[in-house]
Amino acid sequence: MKNLKAVLSVLSLTLVMISCSSSEEEDLIKKVTTQKISNLHASGSGTGKYTGAFTKFSFSEGKQVDGDNWDIAFRATEIIVNGGSKGAVLEDIDRVHDAAMVLKDGIFSSIIEAPSDSEFKQDGEQLALETGSGKGWYNYDHTTHLISPIPGKVLLVKTHNGHYAKIEFLSYYKDAQPSMTGSQYYTFNYIYNPNKGDKELQ
Repeated sequence: MKNLKAVLSVLSLTLVMISCSSSEEEDLIKKVTTQKISNLHASGSGTGKYTGAFTKFSFSEGKQVDGDNWDIAFRATEIIVNGGSKGAVLEDIDRVHDAAMVLKDGIFSSIIEAPSDSEFKQDGEQLALETGSGKGWYNYDHTTHLISPIPGKVLLVKTHNGHYAKIEFLSYYKDAQPSMTGSQYYTFNYIYNPNKGDKELQ
């Protein structure tokens, strides 16, 4: 009887330890974040070749940042990444981390994980994300002079500290109302995985 009680006690303790271990592992896995950013102002002076400061954005913080912890940065229609080297645009800024990005064809909800790291690109003499109508994320209408996100284009980002995110661009105008005077305000959806190295994006 004593032996049976001892065995049951050990089994009970083992089950408690396994349960705690599983609970701790679940706590360590953070939920993928879905967020919408509205009216992120990314002003740039000039036409075609812009000047001015870049608006830096951090996926982990979900907002504009001022320090070196940025992942991507915006200036008018230009988007740069915090990885590689500067040299492709006017008044360029230093890349101080190892971020990268790639523009993929597909539906935002259907791209459920980041691609192989070999597909990601960093900035250099050529930006990782091309500029110009029809070359990157947007089209420019020469009749209306309006800029529109290209449907079926999703920007995948490997962040400055090894996480993954994806972006769906919705609008380039304040309050998502196209006008000649209200441009350079980004609205986009993004999904960010807070678990380093995990490529799942759903």
